[in-house]
Amino acid sequence: MSDAASRGEIDDGSIADIADVMTVMAEAFDPAFGEAWTDAQCAGIMGMPGTWLVVARRGGVATGFALARAFAGEGELLLLAVRPDYRGTGIGRSLLERIIAESRRLGVERLHLEVRDGNGAIHLYRRAGFAQVGLRKGYYRGKGDKSLDALTFSRDLMASS
Repeated sequence: MSDAASRGEIDDGSIADIADVMTVMAEAFDPAFGEAWTDAQCAGIMGMPGTWLVVARRGGVATGFALARAFAGEGELLLLAVRPDYRGTGIGRSLLERIIAESRRLGVERLHLEVRDGNGAIHLYRRAGFAQVGLRKGYYRGKGDKSLDALTFSRDLMASS
Protein backbone atom coordinates (compact mmCIF):
# COMPACT_ATOMS: atom_id res chain seq x y z
CA MET A 1 0.00 0.00 0.00
CA SER A 2 1.32 3.43 -0.90
CA ASP A 3 1.99 6.09 1.72
CA ALA A 4 -1.01 8.10 0.55
CA ALA A 5 -3.27 5.04 0.62
CA SER A 6 -2.20 4.17 4.16
CA ARG A 7 -3.10 7.70 5.34
CA GLY A 8 -6.49 7.73 3.59
CA GLU A 9 -8.26 10.95 2.71
CA ILE A 10 -7.88 14.31 4.41
CA ASP A 11 -10.75 16.69 3.81
CA ASP A 12 -12.00 20.01 5.06
CA GLY A 13 -14.27 19.50 8.03
CA SER A 14 -17.35 21.29 9.28
CA ILE A 15 -19.64 21.44 12.28
CA ALA A 16 -21.22 18.23 10.93
CA ASP A 17 -17.97 16.41 11.79
CA ILE A 18 -18.08 17.19 15.53
CA ALA A 19 -19.25 13.67 16.47
CA ASP A 20 -16.26 12.18 14.62
CA VAL A 21 -13.91 14.72 16.24
CA MET A 22 -15.24 13.78 19.68
CA THR A 23 -14.76 10.06 18.97
CA VAL A 24 -11.15 10.60 17.88
CA MET A 25 -10.45 12.82 20.90
CA ALA A 26 -11.89 10.24 23.29
CA GLU A 27 -9.45 7.64 21.97
CA ALA A 28 -6.45 9.90 21.42
CA PHE A 29 -6.30 12.06 24.56
CA ASP A 30 -5.62 10.61 28.00
CA PRO A 31 -8.48 11.87 30.20
CA ALA A 32 -6.07 12.18 33.14
CA PHE A 33 -4.66 15.39 31.63
CA GLY A 34 -7.90 17.14 30.71
CA GLU A 35 -6.72 18.01 27.19
CA ALA A 36 -9.85 16.97 25.31
CA TRP A 37 -12.43 19.61 24.51
CA THR A 38 -16.19 19.22 24.82
CA ASP A 39 -18.43 19.17 21.77
CA ALA A 40 -19.76 22.59 22.83
CA GLN A 41 -16.21 24.01 22.92
CA CYS A 42 -15.48 22.60 19.45
CA ALA A 43 -18.75 23.89 18.01
CA GLY A 44 -18.21 27.28 19.61
CA ILE A 45 -14.73 27.79 18.20
CA MET A 46 -15.75 26.48 14.78
CA GLY A 47 -18.38 29.20 14.59
CA MET A 48 -15.70 31.87 14.86
CA PRO A 49 -14.21 33.51 11.75
CA GLY A 50 -10.76 32.27 10.74
CA THR A 51 -11.20 28.82 12.29
CA TRP A 52 -10.99 25.63 10.26
CA LEU A 53 -11.02 21.88 10.69
CA VAL A 54 -9.45 19.09 8.64
CA VAL A 55 -10.44 15.46 9.13
CA ALA A 56 -8.52 12.33 8.10
CA ARG A 57 -10.60 9.31 7.11
CA ARG A 58 -9.80 5.80 6.08
CA GLY A 59 -12.58 3.64 4.70
CA GLY A 60 -15.08 6.27 5.86
CA VAL A 61 -13.84 6.13 9.46
CA ALA A 62 -12.36 9.26 11.05
CA THR A 63 -8.74 8.50 11.99
CA GLY A 64 -7.58 11.98 12.98
CA PHE A 65 -8.29 15.68 12.82
CA ALA A 66 -6.70 19.08 13.27
CA LEU A 67 -8.39 22.31 14.33
CA ALA A 68 -6.75 25.70 13.84
CA ARG A 69 -7.48 29.40 13.72
CA ALA A 70 -5.94 32.49 12.16
CA PHE A 71 -6.18 36.14 13.10
CA ALA A 72 -4.14 39.21 12.14
CA GLY A 73 -1.24 37.27 10.61
CA GLU A 74 -0.95 34.83 13.52
CA GLY A 75 -2.18 31.25 13.55
CA GLU A 76 -2.72 28.68 16.25
CA LEU A 77 -2.98 24.93 15.99
CA LEU A 78 -5.64 24.34 18.63
CA LEU A 79 -5.96 20.56 18.47
CA LEU A 80 -4.37 17.73 16.53
CA ALA A 81 -5.27 14.13 17.29
CA VAL A 82 -4.80 10.73 15.67
CA ARG A 83 -6.44 7.55 16.87
CA PRO A 84 -3.83 5.37 18.60
CA ASP A 85 -4.20 2.50 16.11
CA TYR A 86 -3.29 4.87 13.27
CA ARG A 87 -0.30 6.64 14.82
CA GLY A 88 2.98 6.30 12.96
CA THR A 89 1.23 6.05 9.57
CA GLY A 90 1.79 9.67 8.48
CA ILE A 91 -1.71 10.89 9.33
CA GLY A 92 -0.47 13.41 11.89
CA ARG A 93 2.14 14.73 9.47
CA SER A 94 -0.45 15.04 6.69
CA LEU A 95 -2.89 16.87 8.96
CA LEU A 96 -0.15 19.26 10.07
CA GLU A 97 0.90 19.87 6.46
CA ARG A 98 -2.70 20.77 5.57
CA ILE A 99 -2.89 23.19 8.50
CA ILE A 100 0.39 24.82 7.45
CA ALA A 101 -0.74 25.12 3.82
CA GLU A 102 -4.08 26.67 4.79
CA SER A 103 -2.34 29.00 7.25
CA ARG A 104 -0.09 30.25 4.47
CA ARG A 105 -3.07 30.67 2.14
CA LEU A 106 -4.73 32.82 4.82
CA GLY A 107 -1.62 34.99 5.17
CA VAL A 108 -0.48 33.61 8.51
CA GLU A 109 3.12 34.62 9.17
CA ARG A 110 3.68 32.62 12.35
CA LEU A 111 1.93 29.46 13.52
CA HIS A 112 1.83 28.63 17.24
CA LEU A 113 0.87 25.56 19.26
CA GLU A 114 0.95 24.26 22.79
CA VAL A 115 1.62 20.68 23.85
CA ARG A 116 1.99 18.80 27.12
CA ASP A 117 5.61 17.99 28.00
CA GLY A 118 6.20 14.33 27.19
CA ASN A 119 3.56 14.17 24.44
CA GLY A 120 4.81 12.04 21.54
CA ALA A 121 3.65 14.68 19.03
CA ILE A 122 6.56 16.93 20.06
CA HIS A 123 8.77 15.00 17.63
CA LEU A 124 6.27 15.61 14.83
CA TYR A 125 6.24 19.34 15.51
CA ARG A 126 10.02 19.60 15.66
CA ARG A 127 10.41 17.66 12.40
CA ALA A 128 7.94 20.08 10.83
CA GLY A 129 10.15 23.04 11.74
CA PHE A 130 8.51 24.21 14.96
CA ALA A 131 10.81 25.49 17.70
CA GLN A 132 10.04 25.68 21.39
CA VAL A 133 9.54 29.30 22.41
CA GLY A 134 8.04 29.01 25.86
CA LEU A 135 7.18 26.93 28.90
CA ARG A 136 4.15 27.06 31.18
CA LYS A 137 5.18 25.34 34.39
CA GLY A 138 2.63 23.08 36.00
CA TYR A 139 -0.02 23.89 33.38
CA TYR A 140 -1.48 20.37 33.21
CA ARG A 141 -2.62 18.21 36.10
CA GLY A 142 -2.04 14.52 35.64
CA LYS A 143 -2.62 11.36 37.58
CA GLY A 144 -2.26 11.69 41.33
CA ASP A 145 -2.39 15.50 40.98
CA LYS A 146 1.05 15.43 39.35
CA SER A 147 1.67 18.65 37.45
CA LEU A 148 3.14 18.71 33.97
CA ASP A 149 4.47 21.61 31.95
CA ALA A 150 3.01 22.94 28.73
CA LEU A 151 5.52 23.66 25.99
CA THR A 152 4.77 26.39 23.47
CA PHE A 153 6.11 26.08 19.95
CA SER A 154 6.14 28.40 16.97
CA ARG A 155 7.08 28.28 13.31
CA ASP A 156 7.74 31.15 10.92
CA LEU A 157 5.69 30.41 7.80
CA MET A 158 7.25 33.19 5.74
CA ALA A 159 10.64 31.48 5.76
CA SER A 160 11.23 28.87 3.08
CA SER A 161 9.70 25.51 3.90
